[in-house]
Amino acid sequence: MKIEKNQVDKLNLELTVTVEAADYAPIKKKKLNERKRTAEFKGFRKGNVPMSLIEKVYGEQVLVDAVNDLVGGELYKFINESGIYTLGEPLNSEKQPEIEWVDGNDFVFIFDLATPEKVSFEVGKDDTVPHYSINITQEAKNEMKKNLSEYYAKRNEGKSEEEQVPVPTDEELDKEVAERLEFEYKQEADARLTRDIRNYFVEKAAIELPEDYLKRWLFQMNKGKYTMDQIEKEFPSFLEDFRWQLVRDFLMEKYGLQVTREDIEKAAEGYVAYQYAMYGIGNVPEEMIKDAASRILSEGKQNGMLQEQVENNKVMDALKEAITIKPKKIALSKFKELK
Repeated sequence: MKIEKNQVDKLNLELTVTVEAADYAPIKKKKLNERKRTAEFKGFRKGNVPMSLIEKVYGEQVLVDAVNDLVGGELYKFINESGIYTLGEPLNSEKQPEIEWVDGNDFVFIFDLATPEKVSFEVGKDDTVPHYSINITQEAKNEMKKNLSEYYAKRNEGKSEEEQVPVPTDEELDKEVAERLEFEYKQEADARLTRDIRNYFVEKAAIELPEDYLKRWLFQMNKGKYTMDQIEKEFPSFLEDFRWQLVRDFLMEKYGLQVTREDIEKAAEGYVAYQYAMYGIGNVPEEMIKDAASRILSEGKQNGMLQEQVENNKVMDALKEAITIKPKKIALSKFKELK
């Protein structure tokens, strides 16, 4: 068996695998013998079916299986032993010649591989990302105060004096407005910081990707789920996420970060609590949350999402310690204009 390399360009590699009859003959023979031991044909006892009949009935399928087993094993062995860094899976080349499955033939297979450079960069205090602090204006306070006042007033509409809910004093309302705005703006600013750190390091990594290969890979991995037109439409967002995934994987290794079972369990509990909150249900007993989280994990639901969430959080925590985060005040209108 022979494997030839052809580096099409710096991002794409072509491997041509030639399989000769002498390579697959022993594997085919073994598989035919296995079939013979278990085959049941009318007029023959189990295990006594003539090999000529086994060959006639199963020969072509066994040939296909033997060759594919051999090619798969040797291909990955060659990739590993050659130290080839590749993304995704080897894809059947569009240049693949038609295969005529005849015993004794030599077979040629051509595979395309993605071979970008490994992600590698330094992280230090020279890396600076702004952390915005949104100015709370009197206009924003007045608007929220007006909305809250209307909300509290409507709560008592149509209620008897005994059913009336206390309305906050003007001082209490001002305090609630300040706390709500501070919390909302902080959430928006923190989410922006996470996004900016992610974008900063994706840009710093400057990852070149073989886009044509990745489109074909997505199509084959999701066969039947998406058309090529759908993949083309969603491809820019996929590339953004894929680049971040590569950066995240590099940083997980760089900082020696690990995701434990406890991490996943805590993330599942947080997910359950969030779902309850979305339906306006608060103060859920801890035991209920743990039980629901346990069911999610045992059924495999959301496991991939939770793993990714934990990895993102661990990487972000490590980066925030390693880089310079520069506080920057900004007006809400300017904050909303940020790209």
